[in-house]
Amino acid sequence: MRTNFASDMLCDPFLAEAERNLRACVHCGICTATCPTYVLLGDERDSPRGRIVMMQQMLEDGGTPAAETVHHVDRCLSCLGCRTACPSGVDYARLVDTARVHIETRYRRPWRARLARAFIARVLSRPDLARAAVMLARILAPVATKLPGALGKMARIAAKAPRQKGRNAVPAPAGARRIALLTGCVQPALAPQIDEAVARILSRRNIVLIPLEGAGCCGALSNHLGRREEAKILAKRAIAAFERANLQAPVDAVLISATGCAAHLKDYPHLFSDDPAWKKRASAFADMISDFSSAAEPRAAQPPRRLKIAYQAPCSLQHGLRHPGFGEAQLRAAGFDVTDIPEGHLCCGSAGSYSILEPDIANALRARKLGNIALLDVDAVASPNIGCLMHLTGADAPPIIHPAELIDWVEGGPRPAAMPDLK
Repeated sequence: MRTNFASDMLCDPFLAEAERNLRACVHCGICTATCPTYVLLGDERDSPRGRIVMMQQMLEDGGTPAAETVHHVDRCLSCLGCRTACPSGVDYARLVDTARVHIETRYRRPWRARLARAFIARVLSRPDLARAAVMLARILAPVATKLPGALGKMARIAAKAPRQKGRNAVPAPAGARRIALLTGCVQPALAPQIDEAVARILSRRNIVLIPLEGAGCCGALSNHLGRREEAKILAKRAIAAFERANLQAPVDAVLISATGCAAHLKDYPHLFSDDPAWKKRASAFADMISDFSSAAEPRAAQPPRRLKIAYQAPCSLQHGLRHPGFGEAQLRAAGFDVTDIPEGHLCCGSAGSYSILEPDIANALRARKLGNIALLDVDAVASPNIGCLMHLTGADAPPIIHPAELIDWVEGGPRPAAMPDLK
């Protein structure tokens, strides 16, 4: 594509990178087949190619965005299936992130939308407030779950989250490897049993998890809302927490058990493209990010019976981290019959806060995903991202469980709360 940015605009490293990606796009349309909103809606404006045209016009103009542009950029899930498919190497993530910052700083949304976005960024990104919000939603579930809009959607997510009493990790022997654990914000409130399962699995492999005190939220929610400066503040907090912990007693790696957060952590250096000092620190931190699959070598085990598990690979894993699987090899080694889901490249509709802000499209994608899962006749679905877990869970779905919970179960841990008693 030809671009027409003013030369002074390209002094901004984020705009300069967006311009390079715009110039790389040849409008071939290969991306459209991998775009969930285009597959669902058939509207060119809801395809990567159509959005690229609108984002280019908006960024080059530099002024207040048109309502139509905001509407269609908002409907992008940031699943990044288009990035994986693009033969020209267009990094769509850089374009849409810059576009969202532009919209956030120059467009005034209706008050209800501002309130919902502020709640997501200011409450859900703070672990203590997120925990309090989940508890309140559960207490007020008979009323809260019937509320319209974003508040009702958040209450329904909190109310349907399975509860499971915690259990201490298996003590690691002396000389165990040390891995720092970033617990995040929403997952400890909705599903604390996931990290407890991870800790027990790694303890059996002579690895002890060291929580990163004071790290808090990774900033992914704020970043996806176009609140880049808020995302930077949260990223700095996580990086500083790691540096303090590593200074006290060196760790081998940093782990987080939600792939959506892990993808954002690996992208920290780009977040600080305009700040060389913090970019260096962010790069050192990102280089330490590991994942469950790398830390936990597969082990043979025996489920109560041969269970068939559908593996739901989150978009953050496929197109963000570009990793073959989080816990998939461990599930197979543990005796589960693991199968892929048809149309596995299409997003389930969770996409961070997307299911809250764009519930109609999110629910349509959820129904499509569950329809494909129903073709497989499985005992449960495994997915390593808290957003996918909460979005897909429901009375109309099979048990939706984090892979770590299943692996821990067959290695001697507690049965996952979502898994029916098989006895």
